[in-house]
Amino acid sequence: MSRHPVGACMFWALVVLLLVYMTLPAVVVVVTSFNPDYPMIRLATGDLSAVMPGPSPCGRTNVRVKGWMGRADQTTKIKGMFVHAAQVAEVARRHPELGRLRLVVGREGEQDTMVLLAECRDASPADAIAATLHSVTKLRGEVRIVAPGSLPNDGKMIADERSYS
Repeated sequence: MSRHPVGACMFWALVVLLLVYMTLPAVVVVVTSFNPDYPMIRLATGDLSAVMPGPSPCGRTNVRVKGWMGRADQTTKIKGMFVHAAQVAEVARRHPELGRLRLVVGREGEQDTMVLLAECRDASPADAIAATLHSVTKLRGEVRIVAPGSLPNDGKMIADERSYS
């Protein structure tokens, strides 16, 4: 009887699928097989990456991953804490006078910055909105009131504009 582990077959099936779509960004999924009775543990990281075509300059022959290319969802890490789009929606729920919101994440020096752009007709108190943002996300951020219709209607609630280069 051959001792060919089921997990190895699944691994090579995954490699073939990756090779078919090598240059397209996709969600990183870690698959392993430690238990022969339940051969697969799957972890979807939520990070985007792609397979690099061609041989490695160092001579290795395994599949190479390009590295981190972004997130599949709108979750981002700011000052070491995850911020979700649902938290931005909670700020909007607590302040019904606001229109569209966009949380813009940037970087000044070695510090992450967080600016909440909020559409509002009236001169809504930015301090109250900033206090709500702090209570929901546990992070301090600036609030800027902008004119209604000035934010794009693209469904994006968090814009990560940091550059690490």
